[in-house]
Amino acid sequence: MTVTAAMVKELREKSGAGMMDCKTALAETNGDMEAAIDWLRAKGIAKADKKSGRTAAEGLVGAAAADSKAILVEVNSETDFVARNDAFQAMVRQIAETGLGTDGSVDAVGAATYAGSSKTVSETIAEAVGTIGENMTLRRSAMLSVGQGVVATYIHNQVVEGLGKMGVLVAIESTGDAAALAAFGRQVAMHVAATNPLALKAEDVDPTVAEREKAIFIEQSRASGKPDAIIEKMVEGRMRKFFEESVLLSQAFVINPDLTVEKALKEAEKDFGAPAKITGFARFALGEGIEREKSDFAAEVAAAAGKK
Repeated sequence: MTVTAAMVKELREKSGAGMMDCKTALAETNGDMEAAIDWLRAKGIAKADKKSGRTAAEGLVGAAAADSKAILVEVNSETDFVARNDAFQAMVRQIAETGLGTDGSVDAVGAATYAGSSKTVSETIAEAVGTIGENMTLRRSAMLSVGQGVVATYIHNQVVEGLGKMGVLVAIESTGDAAALAAFGRQVAMHVAATNPLALKAEDVDPTVAEREKAIFIEQSRASGKPDAIIEKMVEGRMRKFFEESVLLSQAFVINPDLTVEKALKEAEKDFGAPAKITGFARFALGEGIEREKSDFAAEVAAAAGKK
């Protein structure tokens, strides 16, 4: 039987196992979903299938850097209590370090061999789920690299070194002074943490997002009752302002609001001793986009006490 991507996705969601493990399990069981889950459990990859359905929106964002590249990973847990656990923190740090040896994609990180172990990162997380008794997932990862220059890292609300609730990477291509580049890159990373830009440049903004904003501006401008020619100019002006406020290079630099980030970079080239270019950024805020379950604490207590 042919194992499809949809089948792998379904098994991954049900078991919490990595993509390659799910693909293998389905191949071994001829596409039988329940048998595949049992196969994963037998291998110790999906020990806690019942726990894998519970919302994991806490956890930590970890950053690791080496040479001219850096990676962010987000590893979720169900409670902040687990996120404060030394063993969990050590695991997240090691996952980030392991990820540096991959292409940075979440599937590659999950399939990589966890340091000091014969297990993959995904298997290690599954084992931790069974041990701790709480759902945990490697939710996402992002890697940036440069040919020459630096990839600066910044952890906001840092819990311990390299781990916190928000992480940012900023890549700067340059042959200039590495220490000066790293210092400026960290400032830009702090800016990204504060402003959450949509993209690096205007042309990088998702066209769907831009069109949605434009449609709103058109409706707002029409309400003014002005002629179409004037409305067109109004919309152009509002879209220009939208991009200025939404893309990194055009934003007012939080360190010096009199300059845009792009102009601040140009001025900083005097410290670098060479031209420089920001080539990318990544920003992870813990749990963003996860729909958290609402719980009735009183009902949970009653249930734990055996009441109805």
